[in-house]
Amino acid sequence: MMEVEHFPPFGFPLRTATFASLSTRNYRLFASGQLVSNTGAWVQRIAQDWLVLTLTGSATAVGLTTALQFLPTLLLGLYGGVIADRCNKRRVLLLTNTGMGLLAAALAGLVLDHQVRPGHVYLIALLLGTVTAIDNPTRQSFVNDLVGPAQLRNAISLNASIFQLGALVGPALSGYLIGAVGPGYSFAINAVSYLAAIVALLRIREAELHLMPAGADSSTRLRDGLAFARQHPEVRWPIVLVGVFGMFSTNLPVTLAAYARNQFHSGASGYGLLTSAVALGSIGGALISARRARTRLRGLAGVGALACAALIVASGFSSEWPYLLLLVSVGTATLLFLTSANSSVQLAAGDELRGRVMGLYLLVFIGSGAIGGPVLGAIDQHFGPRTGMLLAGLVPGLVLLGVAGRLAHDGGLRLRLQSSTPPVAVVPR
Repeated sequence: MMEVEHFPPFGFPLRTATFASLSTRNYRLFASGQLVSNTGAWVQRIAQDWLVLTLTGSATAVGLTTALQFLPTLLLGLYGGVIADRCNKRRVLLLTNTGMGLLAAALAGLVLDHQVRPGHVYLIALLLGTVTAIDNPTRQSFVNDLVGPAQLRNAISLNASIFQLGALVGPALSGYLIGAVGPGYSFAINAVSYLAAIVALLRIREAELHLMPAGADSSTRLRDGLAFARQHPEVRWPIVLVGVFGMFSTNLPVTLAAYARNQFHSGASGYGLLTSAVALGSIGGALISARRARTRLRGLAGVGALACAALIVASGFSSEWPYLLLLVSVGTATLLFLTSANSSVQLAAGDELRGRVMGLYLLVFIGSGAIGGPVLGAIDQHFGPRTGMLLAGLVPGLVLLGVAGRLAHDGGLRLRLQSSTPPVAVVPR
């Protein structure tokens, strides 16, 4: 595959083959299973948020549920990375997908039997988060085993596209099911969807995987991952930025639920529509990312700035249709930023450290979501969702300015305002 020699705006070199990694049989199987299970997971996510909002009438309670689902990553995320490096990833994923399917089935049974209480949802969210703390770093680092380092960036971007395609279909399907037959069937569909992921994993040929030898001591491995991230700015700064963005981007559905209920009065179907608009933009962002060979730190900062600007502008609209259009741009810029950060960290980490470094990455990203969930929920409830949307762009934007200033100082660069596009350029001092 041929790379373009020059760098377009924000420093992204282009690569022509958007779907290159799908030529690998193992990755095609994995991707197809992930598409079905991710769609089911989004069907459940929307139904879960709406169920909690219906049971409690509180946006704060929705944020609390999200926090409980993310909280185990704070405790187990680093060790999830160790498990990813030490164990057979395919077998670990078979166990985690089975566990998540059983939890979805349990919640479906409680709802369909009219026995569900907020405490049930909280407990299942916590257990689901515990399984996810192991599943996430294993699944992220398994991509390299499937395609090898040459196609890793492309496969990571396509994974994001698959995730967001599920996020596009899942909310709309869930909104319809909630309105037609209630949320219980949304959880049942999610439980069944994990069968696709399990079958795909069983059909993967281990002989065709790009396996690396496991490390020795688990405690040393954990320290090595932390030390590597601390010493390498191409890992350290993306992790810092996704931590700040994660407080808000992972909890955007909390704000969207409040918009649908309190701002637009559009109910569950309106909530699904808002979430689908973000997903539609995210698919575009992921496909753009799939055509990039690599991302430099200044490019990452530039895309992050676009995401912050889109969120701030969206917060100024109180009409539903203009807001929907702006959510598409929010999804595009946010997904392009997150995919670029993810691939930059994975490519910098190398095969022998990837599981541990991704464990740290996901600890920061998902852990910050656990902190931000109840905070953003309380802001949405007491000050309105428009304030929550504004802060989702403003706070990461301020941190991004600080990081960009540090990068400019370390690289002997300065920012220059200009009348052309982009409005801010990075030039030598």
